[in-house]
Amino acid sequence: MMRKSLVLAVFAVVPVLAVAGFAAAAGGGQSQLDVVRGATAAFHDIGAARAAGYTVELNESIANGGLTDGSCIVNKDAAAGGAMGVHMVNPGLVDGAADDANPEVLLYEKRNDGSFKLIGVEYVSTAAGTALGQPLVSSDVSRFFGAGATLYTLHAWIWKPNPDGMFRSWNARVTC
Repeated sequence: MMRKSLVLAVFAVVPVLAVAGFAAAAGGGQSQLDVVRGATAAFHDIGAARAAGYTVELNESIANGGLTDGSCIVNKDAAAGGAMGVHMVNPGLVDGAADDANPEVLLYEKRNDGSFKLIGVEYVSTAAGTALGQPLVSSDVSRFFGAGATLYTLHAWIWKPNPDGMFRSWNARVTC
């Protein structure tokens, strides 16, 4: 009888401790991912993104290499699959630093009805650095912007899970 009472007491206390621990962790501050989710939540409305300065100008300057519909970037490696989606760039944010709360690029996926769904963000910098605690990856963009052009980038799939990881460039669940 004593053992049964002890087991019942443990089952009663563990959920309370779990909830208390979760509340304490949540009260300690937002994670870096929560910061960017909060900063970009309004951009689920693509009109709000455009009003905030996000455009597709960068993609329109890229001459068809890996693009469909002029702006949705797909992985040319068919074996790897996936895509990055439609990139809405805020040119005013592209500089020598990445700011977690102000991603330079918003990533969208076009729905069957023609509307767009916010699926992630991309940080773009002209200099090496970090975003969301991750190192930016060097990308040779000479074919788009001329010899020697380099950008540093990081994708974060904050609104659509990526089976290969939060910060991978290509998302196998994204289609163009």
